[in-house]
Amino acid sequence: MTHRRAWQAVGVAGGLAGAAATGAAVGVAARKRHRDALDRHTLATRLATGADGTGALPAGVASSVTADDGVRLSCEEIEPPPGVAADVTVVLVHGFALDRRTWHFQRRFLADLGEPVLRQVIYDQRSHGRSERAPRASCTIDQLGDDLAAVLRALAPDGPLVLVGHSMGGMTIMALAERHPELFDERVLGVAFLATSAAEVAGRGLPGTFLSRRNPVTRGLGLIAGWQPLLVEGVRRVGHDLIWILTRRFSYGDRHIDPARVDLVDAMISANAVDALTDFVDTLGTHNRVAALPALAGCEILVAAGDADALIPFRHSETIAAELPHATLVRLPGVGHMPMLEQPEAIDVALADLIARAAEHLPTRRRA
Repeated sequence: MTHRRAWQAVGVAGGLAGAAATGAAVGVAARKRHRDALDRHTLATRLATGADGTGALPAGVASSVTADDGVRLSCEEIEPPPGVAADVTVVLVHGFALDRRTWHFQRRFLADLGEPVLRQVIYDQRSHGRSERAPRASCTIDQLGDDLAAVLRALAPDGPLVLVGHSMGGMTIMALAERHPELFDERVLGVAFLATSAAEVAGRGLPGTFLSRRNPVTRGLGLIAGWQPLLVEGVRRVGHDLIWILTRRFSYGDRHIDPARVDLVDAMISANAVDALTDFVDTLGTHNRVAALPALAGCEILVAAGDADALIPFRHSETIAAELPHATLVRLPGVGHMPMLEQPEAIDVALADLIARAAEHLPTRRRA
């Protein structure tokens, strides 16, 4: 899990593309879709269970946090081995239309990192994944920043932090810095911005008009999804093949990516209601938090993205890095909007470097 126009394009475009595909859903084509869906489900299961050869995922402890407006956020904590104290808590924040499965590879890598000893906090943003559906008026990046603050108060109330945000997750961290700058003075040692933007998302990446809050098609889809959600979701299912192709196109730069990884993204998007996603159009279109970036001046910073990202072009990462001259900027050639799934090894190396730099700011006793 994103994203703004980007992910909405995949999630919302999924609904629109599904509508276009309805008339073609007949006979042999329908049976083929069913077989393909079963095959992709098998691939996704293989990936999610570690049967892809990468090993089982580290066990997490499920929990929930209540946001300040009463919305329940589904969370997970991954602790170090018994008897070992964590030096740093890493908080992973997914993007638009996704959920915490975004961090499939990183949760294993971080659990095995060794030094410094890490604990992980991963959660689903409001109206995403297993978290509670939120009122439309509360689906703002400001509120997402406050949600992250609530997660920190509940699950990481003290100690050093490293925050990692992908797409809309990066925007969430920027909102946290804007609304709670004291955290970055006192506790946040490092921040990673992956495939995200500080501003002007509405007119960049995927054609700005499609996900613009002023676009009558997008507006109409949101209204229809709110009025007749079963109709929209039914059309979405019928057009699943086309949606899957769009997901691959806008998620990955590599056209030969393992279908299981496409299916993982597809499964995350499909788990979210269309009207829940359209609730975020306004906030993504007006996101501008360049002014919040100076609050991160005392943190170690990683900015990483693919230069084949069709949703949030690489120059958005260059803009963030220009505002934070001490940041490490990583350009991933040919990689799309999901670098942590497309090239997990490269992202893992970059995160390890960030965490090592952040650990240099730990008290001597804790580092030893």
